[in-house]
Amino acid sequence: MSGPAVGLRVGAEALTAGLSPLLVAAEHLANSALPGAHGRRRAGAGAEFWQFRPAGASDGLARIDWRRSGRSDEVFVRETEWQAARAVALWVDQGAAMDYSGDRNRPTKSARAQLLAMALALVLLRGGERVGLALPGHPPRAGRAQAERLALALDTAPAKLEHATPDLSAIPTGGHALLFSDFLGDLSAIEASLNLAASRNLRGLLVQVLDPAEEGFPFDGRTRFESMSGHLTFETLRAGDLRAAYRDRLAARKDMLSALARHAGWRFTTLHTDSPAAAGLSWLYHALSLEQRR
Repeated sequence: MSGPAVGLRVGAEALTAGLSPLLVAAEHLANSALPGAHGRRRAGAGAEFWQFRPAGASDGLARIDWRRSGRSDEVFVRETEWQAARAVALWVDQGAAMDYSGDRNRPTKSARAQLLAMALALVLLRGGERVGLALPGHPPRAGRAQAERLALALDTAPAKLEHATPDLSAIPTGGHALLFSDFLGDLSAIEASLNLAASRNLRGLLVQVLDPAEEGFPFDGRTRFESMSGHLTFETLRAGDLRAAYRDRLAARKDMLSALARHAGWRFTTLHTDSPAAAGLSWLYHALSLEQRR
């Protein structure tokens, strides 16, 4: 490698030097999954051009685009895209349970949740949105510098219990939140958070991130189960006999999470660590857009 190629490589390394691996990976995901996503595709006050449309009886002369109208027999109005700086708060469960992966070739639940949250934050920040974390000291802000602050905070894990607890108290009234977790622990804290959200007109998404082994329960024969924190253990000689009951309990938990979300005016979904991250990011972005238009 020589000449311009060497210079390009050195330049790229210089640009990414000092950036967290999470931020670099999130940039790649955001660019590949939602390369042109920004703003809210509605007519209204904003600086970005959206479309020309034929003028109607209620449109004043000041709204007519005479240059475009001069090229046809119709009179056209120039519309801009409606833009508003939204406050969006993200929360990723940093509890020990999220460090689980059923296969060394799959990311942990924590790694996938962090990647999705960070990539979504980048897309929103590019569109002029204000993004923060549902943690003390991380209010929603706009701008590139906020992306680096968010990546650093997401990469810095606190002392871990089995599951962490979200704090929605600092999110501006009328804002939006996304909570990422496996939601396999005690749901009382999640229910309390959603009740608070409903009382403060906060909308959002509950995003359950699971490893496929937690869905299918492929275990059989003698199996020892141990919590990621090491506080709980269970051993059985016939793990396969537990499969049906486990799947029923998981389905019941998903129904409960869906009902809690619906009661608060939120949406609920389950994403898996063996599915493409790009598909998950696309779903989250469009689901959040629908929530923000309600």
